[in-house]
Amino acid sequence: MVGKLNRDLKTSNISGGSMENLERSASSLRPIDRYDVGHVQEVIRQAHDELRQLMQQRAEIMKRIGTVKQTISGLANLFGDGVLNEELLELVDRKSNGRQPGFTKACRMILMESGRAMNSRDICDYFQEKMPDLLARHKDPMASVTTVLNRLVEYGEAEAVVANGRRAWRWVADMPGSLSSTDKIV
Repeated sequence: MVGKLNRDLKTSNISGGSMENLERSASSLRPIDRYDVGHVQEVIRQAHDELRQLMQQRAEIMKRIGTVKQTISGLANLFGDGVLNEELLELVDRKSNGRQPGFTKACRMILMESGRAMNSRDICDYFQEKMPDLLARHKDPMASVTTVLNRLVEYGEAEAVVANGRRAWRWVADMPGSLSSTDKIV
């Protein structure tokens, strides 16, 4: 798309010359103000449409990845990690290297395996019960958890919802049916 944009700008009928024609003003360069704005706006509109479409595709792919990871993780919970090969263990963040997982990885696993929306307190409680050493490394565990969960939303791996009147997060996966009355997307 960028290549097409560059070609379109170079070959378009730009009155007064090309984009390369520049005026020198107060030691800075700026394009001459005489060119076909309509053509540029059309190229920008097309790029915007394509970007919107790609972002939608990415969201759908992230949901599908979430569903597949959740399925694989659930099967490993039922039958043991031995049913997964090394690559799958790595892909679903279950590979054990003898040390505790990183904080983000642990938050991701907790959220993925919970199968429900969780708030920061729920995740801190889980850490306190199962991985207190990992939690102890953080001066403000609630803030650290919230930061990681918001980052997972940015990555498209989780979504923020309101559950029981509080902000919560849930793993992004293809959900059968619609949202429950207690889970509203924020």
